[in-house]
Amino acid sequence: MKKDKINILKRIIDVVISGIGLIILFPIFVIIGILIKLDSKGPVFFIQERVGEGGKIFRAYKLRTMVDNAEKLGLGYEIAKDDDRITRVGKHLRWGIDELPQLINVFKGEMSLVGPRPALPHQVKKYSERERRRFEVRPGITGWALVNGRNILSWPERIKLDIWYIDHWSIWLDLKILFKTIWVIIFKREGIYGKDGINWDYSDNQGAKK
Repeated sequence: MKKDKINILKRIIDVVISGIGLIILFPIFVIIGILIKLDSKGPVFFIQERVGEGGKIFRAYKLRTMVDNAEKLGLGYEIAKDDDRITRVGKHLRWGIDELPQLINVFKGEMSLVGPRPALPHQVKKYSERERRRFEVRPGITGWALVNGRNILSWPERIKLDIWYIDHWSIWLDLKILFKTIWVIIFKREGIYGKDGINWDYSDNQGAKK
């Protein structure tokens, strides 16, 4: 199958699954939203600028798991396992549920179900040409790096896996990653935090240094 046809099929799958997912999850989002509002002050959704395909900036959606304006407090963009900025409800969402609103981004065409995780603009400013290969495809809710270590991986390891995915991607590989995500993220809940209990910002390639 030619690459352009695969791209079309990938987009069709993204639209269908994200659309169905949003319909099914809507009542769950309402319930979680109420719990988030009762637990702490601030919006239900955490909306943040991310860098997508071709370096285009878009606004990614997540359920808020930390206090409002958390990036301006404590460790900033870095997050520790025992971080006091994480809310009581947030502790139960951070293993993956908080990312589900990104189905909105998938439906809009800003993200895909599968692909490299979207980066923050300040991180991208320090990317090498090799690292910028991540922008050859739409970023994903899940991806090859995510199901093979997630935050336990160093930055060079993530880049290596992301580039491998870009060079070898297919519909079958995407399906494999989606099924593996269910096992690794939902059941095993691996790699929520780094080896030392902190998710590093990576803007200075700290994953390779720590």
